[in-house]
Amino acid sequence: MTVFGFHASHEQIHPSRLLEAVVHAERAGFDAAMSSDHFSPWSTRQGQSGFAWSWLGAALQATGLPFGVVNAPGQRYHPAIIAQAIGTLGAMYPGRFWAALGTGEASNEHITGDGWPRKDVRTARLRECVEVIRALLAGEEVSHDGLVRVDRARLWTRPEEPPALIGAAVSVATARWCAEWADGLITVNAPTAHLREMIDAYRDAGGRGPLHLQVHVSWAPEQAEAEAIAYEQWRSNVFAPPVCWDLDTAEHFDAVSERVPMEQVAEVVNVSADLGRHVGWLEEYLSLGFDQIALHHVGQEQRAFIDTFGAEVLPKLRAAG
Repeated sequence: MTVFGFHASHEQIHPSRLLEAVVHAERAGFDAAMSSDHFSPWSTRQGQSGFAWSWLGAALQATGLPFGVVNAPGQRYHPAIIAQAIGTLGAMYPGRFWAALGTGEASNEHITGDGWPRKDVRTARLRECVEVIRALLAGEEVSHDGLVRVDRARLWTRPEEPPALIGAAVSVATARWCAEWADGLITVNAPTAHLREMIDAYRDAGGRGPLHLQVHVSWAPEQAEAEAIAYEQWRSNVFAPPVCWDLDTAEHFDAVSERVPMEQVAEVVNVSADLGRHVGWLEEYLSLGFDQIALHHVGQEQRAFIDTFGAEVLPKLRAAG
């Protein structure tokens, strides 16, 4: 049975309000939650970027939900620190936490003052980070000299069972590469043919574990309002790699998205006032075999979305699944 989660978007919502939202989502019938991990929003209109790891401790304590986070170790975060964060949450909340690991975006990582590496270097750096994190979670003392450096690190607080490390991918090639090391795969909504190709590439390369999907949606009682929400909040998120990887600041994203048409926003966000359309879109994703689908309403106000989808969308999807 597919698990339906609530996506906590730190770029858009103050962490106190986001905590209230995830508590409300659990009461409304969502099965799980996942969290972004940003230093900068995608747009000045979004206007937030709380520290995910502080918030995750509060959210795990405030709910009984399993949680995941999407993280980019290697530049802004040293992998030993991420291993410690994963290990502590895993020890405090056994079986309820997973971390997805990706290569990151310049908008979050440039703050260190270091140069933003080429994609192939970032990929190699992530692979080193994965090996460091796994070894530390296994209780080993780790020293490593490469694209990241570690000196005699050891985790003194660890969970009995290491949390899953999920591979984050948006391309077929990256999904195939994740199969080499990941305990599962996570991606974002895209045309079903592309998602199917990614899943096949991951599984054919020996990829194991669950399949996660984050789905961007915009819903409101009126179509014009649903479109206005998506356009105001998410038009800066329509750009494919490498643009979304390499722009430095929220102001840069705002500049390049100033004249983005609504049609382009609708290519990356499922926008509709019609709940039946949302059910149909989500049923298509269900048919691909995703084990967990996290719904991200791209608006800053979450309560109406949570109540409506909890009462009218999730029950239909569970009946279909």
